[in-house]
Amino acid sequence: MSEEPGRIFRDAWIAGVRRHFPGEPKPGYVTPWDETPDWERASAAAVYTQVRQFVEISGGSTAKLTRAQKSRFVALCWIAQIHQHISDPKPAYVADWDQLPQWQQETDADIFEAIEILVSGNPS
Repeated sequence: MSEEPGRIFRDAWIAGVRRHFPGEPKPGYVTPWDETPDWERASAAAVYTQVRQFVEISGGSTAKLTRAQKSRFVALCWIAQIHQHISDPKPAYVADWDQLPQWQQETDADIFEAIEILVSGNPS
């Protein structure tokens, strides 16, 4: 698998964290791609692919989803990756969307929209 999808996801994550995180984010939140653990790289690529396929299969109708709906999709896909790669994850790692801090909800929506624009060429 090409690294590009994972990098796109990670770059969108970092941009979202820098935009929405209140104050100075933890270093791990903005770790560059080359320093990101392998499982996180694989997860980023997998979630990118899931979002891309969702946009494609819907014929671009994802543009009609709310930011909250887009964010929930990214969060749920990420939780599945956590379960795939971590046998006993901390509860915070697999928290449901409504339990995530607002900055993370907004960042997840930004990730979806960044992928959506790449796939469809149209901003929501």
